Amino acid sequence: MSYTKIDLCSRALVKLGANSIASFNEATAEAKVCAQLYEPTVESLLASYPWRFALEKATLARLTSKPTADYQYAYQLPNNCVRVLSAGNGSKSQGLKYKIVGNMLHTNADQVIISYIARPDESVFPAFFSNALIAKLAAELCLPLTESTARTDYMYKRAEEEFKIAKLTDSQQDVPACFQDFSLIEVRQ
Repeated sequence: MSYTKIDLCSRALVKLGANSIASFNEATAEAKVCAQLYEPTVESLLASYPWRFALEKATLARLTSKPTADYQYAYQLPNNCVRVLSAGNGSKSQGLKYKIVGNMLHTNADQVIISYIARPDESVFPAFFSNALIAKLAAELCLPLTESTARTDYMYKRAEEEFKIAKLTDSQQDVPACFQDFSLIEVRQ
C-alpha cells in the first residue's frame, strides 16, 4: 500500500496517541511539528543506508568552472541526490576517486557515472521502509508533542528496531556481495 506524506505523519502521530492530521497547513501543534520535521527525517533515513528501492545511476554533466584545488573537474549532482554511493566512468559506476563538495562532485575523470540514493516519491516506498519511517517520525515527534523524555527514549528504541528490520529486508533483495578483485587468488594462479 502506498502512503502520502500526510498518511505517514498521521500514522506516526497515532503511535504517540496524538491526533492525526489532514494537512500540514492545519492550525494544530501536530501539523506544525510534522511540517517542520517530516522532510529532514525522510532524507536522514534515506541517507542512512543504501536502500535498493531508492538506488539510481546517472551520468553527470561536467561544469565549466573547475575546482580550486585537488581535482581537475567538477560535476553537477542530480537534484534528487540524497547520498552518492560510488562513482566511476566508462561502463562502471564505481572505482573513481572523488570528493563531494556542496552539490558537486570533484574528480580527475573526464566522464562520471554515479550510483546514488535518490529522493523517491512516497508512493514507491516499500512497506518495510514506510514502517521504519513511521517509527522514526514517531520518535522525532514525541518530545515536541509530549514533552516526555522517557517516552521519547522508548520511541527511539522502537525506531531502531524497525530500522534493523527494514535493513535486513532490503538487503535480501539482491545477490550477496562478493570480492570482485582479490589479488591473492591471482598470485596463486
